[in-house]
Amino acid sequence: MNKPSYPHPLIAREGWPFLAGILVISILVTIGWPGLSIIFWLLSLFVLQFFRDPARVAPDGELAVLSPADGRIVAVEEVRDPYADRDAIKISVFMNVFNVHSNRSPVKGTVSHVEYFPGKFFNAALDKASLENERNAMVLRTPEGHVVTAVQVAGLIAKRILCYAKPRDALYAGQRYGFIRFGSRVDVYLPPGSRPRVAIGDKVRATSTTLADLPATVSETQD
Repeated sequence: MNKPSYPHPLIAREGWPFLAGILVISILVTIGWPGLSIIFWLLSLFVLQFFRDPARVAPDGELAVLSPADGRIVAVEEVRDPYADRDAIKISVFMNVFNVHSNRSPVKGTVSHVEYFPGKFFNAALDKASLENERNAMVLRTPEGHVVTAVQVAGLIAKRILCYAKPRDALYAGQRYGFIRFGSRVDVYLPPGSRPRVAIGDKVRATSTTLADLPATVSETQD
């Protein structure tokens, strides 16, 4: 097994302003209106759990595709990858508000391009969310030459997609590259011949769960 994928605080930096704000409000309410304070302290606990960001250990395997997010598998299907313009196998992970929402790179690779698409805010568990919701696509090329696309998709109440990766960045498998606030999904598009290791309904954990294995050889369509 590898070491934890990256050093980081246990509470994601993206949540620090929210947590500080709700804690201040909770303290003020406790001082002025003790009877109402339980509501705000419960809200503080919700914010704390939402922005938790635990370290994870990635399994070994150069061809392993790691889950980019915590959540539940809602799609494993053959589709067209519109971001890399190729046939692909799509595996989708749906995150509810109780899941960890930091996103990790599914593979080791170099970022070919990153593109943001404005859109709607349908329930992220629905199939149409993949192509109609607000989203951010990152296309990676692995050292072996495989093309893997990871797409952050906003959900019903998700209003902010954060992606820190830029073209030509070199990411390692499990590296933190983004965050989505308040319910969403991540779609991973893999080359044909990849072998899924999860099924619809499975619960997965970012970095520590292997979604699939890439093919041993690179097809001509990926060159």
